[in-house]
Amino acid sequence: MEYNGWKNYETWNVALWIGNDEGLYNFAREHGSYVALRDDLRKLNITETPDGVAYNDSGLDLEALEECVEELSDA
Repeated sequence: MEYNGWKNYETWNVALWIGNDEGLYNFAREHGSYVALRDDLRKLNITETPDGVAYNDSGLDLEALEECVEELSDA
């Protein structure tokens, strides 16, 4: 079941925070890859969004999140 045009709520929520939190947005732009972003967030002990969705949730649509972060780095 889709959620606001995304595969599911979890993917939407992660993308929402990446796109709407200035610090996370800028951090994502520096990485160019969702997996690299996720791994560096883990090193900083940031494992989930403020809404409680894990950045490594097994239900995340990684392909869509990769595209999302790649588009930010192209901006």
